[in-house]
This record gives sequence, C-alpha cells and structure tokens, in this order.
Amino acid sequence: MELTTPEPIHVECKRFSGVLGLIGDKWTVMIVMTLMERPRRFNDIKRTIGGISQQMLARTLRALERDGMVTRTVHPTVPPQVAYDLTALGRSLGGPIRELGYWAGEHIAEIENNRSAFDAARDSQ
Repeated sequence: MELTTPEPIHVECKRFSGVLGLIGDKWTVMIVMTLMERPRRFNDIKRTIGGISQQMLARTLRALERDGMVTRTVHPTVPPQVAYDLTALGRSLGGPIRELGYWAGEHIAEIENNRSAFDAARDSQ
C-alpha cells in the first residue's frame, strides 16, 4: 500500500490570502472608492478619506500600485506633483466594493443591535 501525501488546502488559500487581505482592508476600500471619482494627488486622497496616517496611505497606495490597481504619475513641475489613478483592474474592484457598501448600509442597524444585545448578555453573566 503506497502512502501519498494529499496536497494541503492551504496552498491555494495562501495564493488568495494576500490579495484578499489587501482588498479587504478598510483603507484599500476607501482609497479605491475615492479614486473611482477621478485621479487625485496624495494630500487630496488623505483629506478626502480622513483619519488615515500619511504612512498608512503611502503603504496602501504602494501595495495597490504593486498589484497593478493604481498608477502613480509624476508630473514634471516644481515641486513635482504626483497623481494617483485606478487602472482597469482597480476600477473592476470598484463594483464589488460598492456592492459590499450597499450590503453594509442595509444591515448596519441590525448588526449594531446584535452587538449591543451580545454585549449586554455577556455583561450580565
């Protein structure tokens, strides 16, 4: 009887986890939705989103650029101006993100009520 080692499920999951981790990140979602409107400069993105640190914005934009979802264009002005825009791949993410937003909007009150009930039950124990 020959023993074979089955291919672990986590091999395929590992391929997806990095992408899902990026697109499931709240900052990625907010940046993509902001760039759906038009190309923007770094500080414009930062102002529009609010609450994101300069470091986190730079890190997230770099990750989106690495994955081919965002382009970074340096305009030869003094000082240089940098604009960020979604690629076709990045724009294709906008639809699913919008749908998740609609779902969240439809269910946020229910979720908040469930959280309150859960916390109250837990606190009374």
